Amino acid sequence: MDRIAGIINLDHEQDMLNELTYFRCGAAVPFGGRYRMIDFAVSNMTNSRIESIAVFARRKYRSLMDHLEQGKAWDLDRKRGGLFILPPDWNDPTDISKGDLQHFHNNIDFIRRTSADYILVSGSQHICNIDFQEVLKEHKETKADVTVIYKRVSEMLPEYQLAQKLDIEGNQRVEAIHNEHHNPNVYMEMFLIKKSLLHDLVEKAIAHGHSHFFRDAIKDRLPAIHIHAYEYKGAHALVNSVESYYRNSTNLLKSEEHDRLFKEEAPILTKVKNEAPSKYMQGSDVKNTLVANGCVVEGHVEDSILFRGVKVGKGAVIKNSVIMQRCDIAEGAVLENVILDKDCTISEGKTLIGAPEKPFVVAKRKTM
Repeated sequence: MDRIAGIINLDHEQDMLNELTYFRCGAAVPFGGRYRMIDFAVSNMTNSRIESIAVFARRKYRSLMDHLEQGKAWDLDRKRGGLFILPPDWNDPTDISKGDLQHFHNNIDFIRRTSADYILVSGSQHICNIDFQEVLKEHKETKADVTVIYKRVSEMLPEYQLAQKLDIEGNQRVEAIHNEHHNPNVYMEMFLIKKSLLHDLVEKAIAHGHSHFFRDAIKDRLPAIHIHAYEYKGAHALVNSVESYYRNSTNLLKSEEHDRLFKEEAPILTKVKNEAPSKYMQGSDVKNTLVANGCVVEGHVEDSILFRGVKVGKGAVIKNSVIMQRCDIAEGAVLENVILDKDCTISEGKTLIGAPEKPFVVAKRKTM
């Protein structure tokens, strides 16, 4: 059986979530009540029987390393393969690589030593639940050089404006990759390539002074290389702004959207934290809300997401909000259309109200 190794390339992902990425990279941002953004990429790979995964990280990766640890939550703390977090290490004085090609060049040993035949490269901003073995099957059937994964969207949401799009022929061969606003074929920043071809393309791209592997070594070589488009048809969310983060988070309150993303047969895994079940005190009122473990709720919570260890005081009102780990909402406080980062404290009687299209965001550890 052909094996796949995974690379989660965070190098070219911009930290566009404002206050939520002051102290962390985008891949480490909490999402969905108990997860981090990167959990979806790692879980998709391990559910697809990928046992060797490298993470290319350049900046603000301390929180990411703390979360991933040795990969135990995904059964990646193993003797063969496993999880490799590879921050910058530019100690080669002869190195002429630039951009994310530095990561491929300086970590080429990971690619050479893996027993895999294929490399699956992914980012962290596209939230989905995908089986990469199906991608490999189609890749081999079409005899493609590279298979890129895309989602055909029915509505052109603002987050798709900056995403790359695909022009696709009838046989699913990619004709062009561009940023045309109205094209519905959204490239999901995931592609599959044979290990030997990736190695050759990296060396050629560096030799020609390029800086971005996908753009310079793959996209700009069309139509010389055969790029096949694999259509992903499952649950999908692109998170590249505060507004898209808020919208896609609150979409999980719809049971059909939640169940499409979180499948029993392909679970999304995360770092385990042992906490007591949540407590709903006398007089509390909770409606249509995702509540993680360890919360204590005395007030009114509606259409919201509470992460682990949140405390909601008596008489407090929370509506249409995302409240991250260990936030403390005092008695009588009112929050509506708000995102609170971890460890925030909202004082007694304080009122914070944002707009559905522009939520009010409070940075980590703030007291209001």
